[in-house]
Amino acid sequence: MTPISTRLVRLLNMVPYFQANPRITRAEAAAELRVSPKQLEADLNQLWLCGLPGYSPGDLIDFQFSGNTVEVTFSAGIDRPLKLTSPEATGLLVALRALADIPGVVDPQAARSAIAKLAAAAGAVGHDGAVAAVDEPAPMESRAAATVRAAVQDKRAVSIDYYAASHDTLTTRVVDPIRVLLIGGHSYLEAWSREAEGVRLFRFDRIVDAAELGEPSAPPEPVLRAPPDTSLFDGDPALPSATLRVAPSAAWMFEYYPLREVRELPDGWCEAAMTYASDDWMTRLVLGFGAAVEVLAPESLAQRVRQAAQAALAAYQALEQA
Repeated sequence: MTPISTRLVRLLNMVPYFQANPRITRAEAAAELRVSPKQLEADLNQLWLCGLPGYSPGDLIDFQFSGNTVEVTFSAGIDRPLKLTSPEATGLLVALRALADIPGVVDPQAARSAIAKLAAAAGAVGHDGAVAAVDEPAPMESRAAATVRAAVQDKRAVSIDYYAASHDTLTTRVVDPIRVLLIGGHSYLEAWSREAEGVRLFRFDRIVDAAELGEPSAPPEPVLRAPPDTSLFDGDPALPSATLRVAPSAAWMFEYYPLREVRELPDGWCEAAMTYASDDWMTRLVLGFGAAVEVLAPESLAQRVRQAAQAALAAYQALEQA
């Protein structure tokens, strides 16, 4: 099954894609979007049910089909730039700043550029007209982390020199990248190890060197369909665990974070436990989700989140009054 986040990204890009390629055939579109004709048809049918509040036929995304070609006749505004509310922009800023400091997840320079634009759009400007908290330089990304991050994006096999702390050894391994995971404040490469013939997790800050190979990443198909296996971290009694209440709008986080003990609540929310290593990192993570994620326990973490949110709100109000 395709992850929800993967399909959502494709759906959000399909309308501007078809607008930029008028009269493109379904076969050509399926090939360029790297989906089967059947999946393309399902995506188009899904988009037909999306639109503006009211959701009457005149408010929904619409297409015109002529023979085997597709043309967008009404976009429902999905092709226009997204306008964020102040709380949404603040939440994105918190999340971007946290991600920019973790190797392998995002391009630090691109993240800092996005932070500057968001801060400016949100009005986070100081007395001298400079964007607040953006003058700091982007974190330095190691060549190895940049290479692996690119290999994940391009779906290319990679050779890595990896330091195993438990054995105090440095080994060279050829792996087929699957995805990048965030676990307990650290970023990990989930990949198929050709030597071990199994899925392994490699901590980014322990990848000493990396070289992209001239071949595509080709992990076994069942591995690609399986959810991330983070059971290695679940049973460590030395690490703290938080109980979270997660809104349906944030359900995608189950694909990227080591959440377990999921319990569906009557209101559509979910209750789950998550192991983490750093209180500071966990606080930033929860703040990034805004009201969509609530800390139920421990109370010490919930208090940290409340205090950080109050401090951020006070700083924002001070900027508005400046």
